[in-house]
Amino acid sequence: MKPSNDRSTERRVAEPVQVYLRPAERDRLERLTAKLDTTKSDVLRRGLEALESQLTDPERHPVLEIIGMVSTAHDPGIDVARAHDDYLAATEAASWSRRRRVRGGRGSE
Repeated sequence: MKPSNDRSTERRVAEPVQVYLRPAERDRLERLTAKLDTTKSDVLRRGLEALESQLTDPERHPVLEIIGMVSTAHDPGIDVARAHDDYLAATEAASWSRRRRVRGGRGSE
């Protein structure tokens, strides 16, 4: 039995993983490998780190993305702090009708 303070378990060999890529994904991996002058494994590891950083970075939290979205310049009498849900809903609904008119989509007149 190994002693509990044995550090050999900390230096484990990397575990192989099989990944199925579509041709476009494989081409992207090849391009990144060449551009970064590294291995495919390194590109995938760096991609995992970047994705994890993006998803766990508190400054990239989706809730923080709404900061600065609301402008009361066109209606200075609105209290956005109190009526934020109504304001955001009305703004979103207005954008739907604008998109429908621009694209000439279904339901536009």
